[in-house]
Amino acid sequence: MILPKLGQGTWRMGENPNTFKKEVEALQAGIEAGLSLIDTAEMYGEGGAEKVVGEAIKPFYRDNLFLVSKVYPHHAGKDHLERSLHQSLERMGTNYLDLYLLHWRGSIPLEETLKEMERMKSAGLIKNWGVSNFDTEDMMELFRLNNGSSCVVNQVLYHLASRGTEFALREWMRDHDVAMMAYCPLAKDGRRTIDPTEDPQLIEMAHSYDLSVEQLLLAFVLHQNITAIPKASTKEHVIANAAMKDFQLKEEDFNRLSRLYPAPTSRESLDIV
Repeated sequence: MILPKLGQGTWRMGENPNTFKKEVEALQAGIEAGLSLIDTAEMYGEGGAEKVVGEAIKPFYRDNLFLVSKVYPHHAGKDHLERSLHQSLERMGTNYLDLYLLHWRGSIPLEETLKEMERMKSAGLIKNWGVSNFDTEDMMELFRLNNGSSCVVNQVLYHLASRGTEFALREWMRDHDVAMMAYCPLAKDGRRTIDPTEDPQLIEMAHSYDLSVEQLLLAFVLHQNITAIPKASTKEHVIANAAMKDFQLKEEDFNRLSRLYPAPTSRESLDIV
């Protein structure tokens, strides 16, 4: 699987009919700027975000897109996963997903979810499957199961001010060929009392590149060969994000950012929003 390194997120989309047209236009602007990966979930707007995606992709050739959606944990068993997937496909107006993720761990046994994921893959409804918000122990448990090593992606919260995945999880994933997809790469997760976008040192560094601080934060993630899916909130923001596709952050500036917001030196629980 070739995973695009920069895409578009759709969290909080599809919740307000008055913003539907603007959200569609933002996603379309991103596709036109080369952001072929679109990430969504049945949870977002209770299917509303998937409808936005479905409308946005109508003018484009499907095989040139990389569509990702996520299933609710309580829908991830033999009694509902296939139904949830078909509903997502219908809302998006496509007959397959490039990647289908378990949104987070729930009460349904992982073994049951894996069987359903593999069944959907064999049926041609999904090309690959993965997980989201899985910590190291979750991944280890997953890989002990039959077909667990078929998991290709773990989507987690990651940005300059939230680097807990670097202590153990990232290395484990690298060793087991599981790609990392970062949501909230612009540090808009609402968890921090200190907003890195207001840090004078980051503002100064961003200005030296003629970038916004948000673009600098995105560059920090992309520099590490991590797929980033910032929210496609407006056409202007999407175009600014797309401009970072081929941007090269200087190694000395990457190291400076790492010193300003250091990775943890001990185990931390996985940040989730």
